[in-house]
Amino acid sequence: MDHIQIDALDTFENTIGINFGLYNSLFLSLPFHGIEKTGILLSLFNQACEEGFEQGDSPSGIVDSFFSNNTSHESEQERLNMLFRFVQYCERQVVLFDALEDASFDKLHNMNGPGTLSHLENAVLRREKGAELAEKIRKFGVRLVLTAHPTQFYPGAVLGIINDLSDAIERKDVNEIKTLLQQLGRTPFLKKEKPTPVDEALSLIWYLENVFYHAIGRIISKIQKTFPGEDIETNKLVKMGFWSGGDRDGNPFVKVDTTIRVSKALRAAILRSYYQDIKKIKRRITFSGVEDLLADIENRLYKEAFQETGKPGLTKGEILNSLHEIRDLVRDKHNGLFVWLVEDLIYKVGLFGLHFASLDIRQDSSVHENIYGQVSAESGILPADFESLSEEEKIDALLDINETIDPESFQDELTKDTFKNIKAVKEIQKANGELGCHRYIISHSQTALDVIEVIGLFLLGGWKKEELSVDIIPLFETVEDLQNSAKVMRRLYENADYRAHLKRRGDAQTIMLGFSDGTKDGGYLMANWGIYKAKDRLTEVSREFGIDVIFFDGRGGPPARGGGKTHKFFSSMGENISDRALELTIQGQTVSSNFGTIDAAQYNIEQLLSAGIYNSILEKKEKTFSSDEEVLMGELAGKSYETYCELKNDPAFLDYLENVSPLKFYARTNIGSRPARRGGASSKLTLDSLRAIPFVGAWSQMKQNVPGFYGVGSALKEMESRGRLDQVTQLYKNNPFFRALIDNSEMAMQKTFFPLTQHLKDDKTFGKIWQKIKDEYDIAHKYLAMITEKPTFMTDAPVSQKSVKMREGIVLPLTTIQQHALTKIRTGDTELKEEYEKLIVRCSFGIINAGRNSA
Repeated sequence: MDHIQIDALDTFENTIGINFGLYNSLFLSLPFHGIEKTGILLSLFNQACEEGFEQGDSPSGIVDSFFSNNTSHESEQERLNMLFRFVQYCERQVVLFDALEDASFDKLHNMNGPGTLSHLENAVLRREKGAELAEKIRKFGVRLVLTAHPTQFYPGAVLGIINDLSDAIERKDVNEIKTLLQQLGRTPFLKKEKPTPVDEALSLIWYLENVFYHAIGRIISKIQKTFPGEDIETNKLVKMGFWSGGDRDGNPFVKVDTTIRVSKALRAAILRSYYQDIKKIKRRITFSGVEDLLADIENRLYKEAFQETGKPGLTKGEILNSLHEIRDLVRDKHNGLFVWLVEDLIYKVGLFGLHFASLDIRQDSSVHENIYGQVSAESGILPADFESLSEEEKIDALLDINETIDPESFQDELTKDTFKNIKAVKEIQKANGELGCHRYIISHSQTALDVIEVIGLFLLGGWKKEELSVDIIPLFETVEDLQNSAKVMRRLYENADYRAHLKRRGDAQTIMLGFSDGTKDGGYLMANWGIYKAKDRLTEVSREFGIDVIFFDGRGGPPARGGGKTHKFFSSMGENISDRALELTIQGQTVSSNFGTIDAAQYNIEQLLSAGIYNSILEKKEKTFSSDEEVLMGELAGKSYETYCELKNDPAFLDYLENVSPLKFYARTNIGSRPARRGGASSKLTLDSLRAIPFVGAWSQMKQNVPGFYGVGSALKEMESRGRLDQVTQLYKNNPFFRALIDNSEMAMQKTFFPLTQHLKDDKTFGKIWQKIKDEYDIAHKYLAMITEKPTFMTDAPVSQKSVKMREGIVLPLTTIQQHALTKIRTGDTELKEEYEKLIVRCSFGIINAGRNSA
């Protein structure tokens, strides 16, 4: 551990470790029934859990022993009531810990160190690479796409308290902290009803207005002021995307009116942000000749942002023209005093326009296939035998469409809504600008036809080929689809009509690659390797046709869903992988944990920017892997895939997950509008129908984290048997991609705790599969220590390691209580089944929130 890490760890202890104990004691003084007794008993229960698991006791054994030794509660209902109070207390402890970490973010992170803009700028200035930076920024950009995927267990009111509590902690205002803790104590964590897609969108728009607008504004302003003579174009440097209200895949509640309402909300939000900035400018620029211009733009922004004015009237060009006029007057007549305030707003308007974030449309390819069955049968526009045609014949027929279809001519509501939505895209572009809604993503893309079908929808919706201002984005997810992706794109590039479409779109093709379903399908190593190889092949075929390919990574929070230290993966990519842009989804929990404050958002966005820029202009980029390394990595992934498939094909696999984890209770948490599985709750559970978020989240809550490590140990053991473990050790030391892969797996394993479920090892139904998972964990633990030469997980990231340990300690009572409740239901040893089911759901909130990137 170097001196920087030691200092950071000391800071953590002083700002979080000590303060958590101090402020946690304030809970005991809150004026609630039995709060002091609950707090004291919870402390004893936590200790009982630690000691009990060390002795090999089961969760139910620990709970029963605790009540017998420490309370007079004899009835099952009395004990349940106390367990519910423990859960409520723990939930609020997690909130306090979150607030402490948020308040200490700038103290725990080097805001000017490696990966930040300051570090990049210093290197550029030192090596006189300003012109190269300007050229890179002209082409390069980062896109962060906020999704409504249900991994955010905090309701909006609690997120607001965390924000205010962080501010109070930073100011060391103990009275306000105490008041906010009282508010927290009375604020419910449980959502009685599922949010609508519009509710989800409005929650995310709060982050756009209060965090991303300011963080990105800081970044753009910083670059412009550091390189004033380089004419750096920052209008595309950091773009925001948005899925809430546009993502239809598996969400029957997203309709065309939802999409239109969300697009209007995004426009209103950015106008509100501009209005607030104009008010600030008016307080400083109070000069003659400028006041009337500022008042005019202020009034126009206010009317459109806060009043119903009918059709949108104000344009991006008009706002910029007014601001340019104000800027020129301040420069020419008033010595440029405060002109930087106007310039900063000009940069923001240039970047955010009237759309704030691009609203993406997403739908599953199977839905499109079903629609064309109806079109061919009912409209006469397509051949009656369309469904029996070859793929090539279908593509030709779709590209020859020159008639518009009436959505009302269909009986099927989904088909009707799909065509209405196609028309709505044009309306949104007219109101918010083209960037307001210009991307259509196709889930489960497997063929060139899947992409052409979307073009056909737009042609049927009244669009002309030459005016189609929409990027069609295939999403490849499974191991097989990733392997075939380059062949699919070759067929598309060879199609004259599609190539002409790309020409009109700037010779650029965005391709989305899904980490979540890839891990569910192929395991951790194979999913990551499969996506890397797909990027390699897709880059090669795209360059062959003169296409700039842009990779859009569908990443979640935890390593099992492509999360973790994401920027390290991006920075590890060599010249064989396109670096035109970095695009990734920011989902649920990750929004609040990595981008919940302006400082955190700025830091993490800068890390991504630096990952995409630094090596391009300051270091010679070589291939990500040498030929020997690639062979070795392929063999590791292959063995890992074989091991994982053996597990997922075990007849007990899904039964184990469904009965030992809280998987079946995900739908009851009311955290998202989208159903927890495809096909509805009544359908039989299959891996294909099971969504990645509950799949990963369920493993996380039972503290086994299978998707984040399973197969890694067996792959390493296989290399040892071949006498090649030294080669793997060298690969870890020398290859940044493999090192990031292993370090992320370490993070997943750091959050495992097998004593929690050790009581299952002798279970007649689940004993064998539990032992199989535990054995793979032990193998991985052994061999990771050998190749990384670390005594424990995450020793090279001591602050993160300490944070994980403290969080896991806080929720130990919750995981114990949840497993106790699951055991009660599984064994049928209770007449209070409904109460225990509620208890399982309540525990989920604290466990997932404490993990911050657990689902």
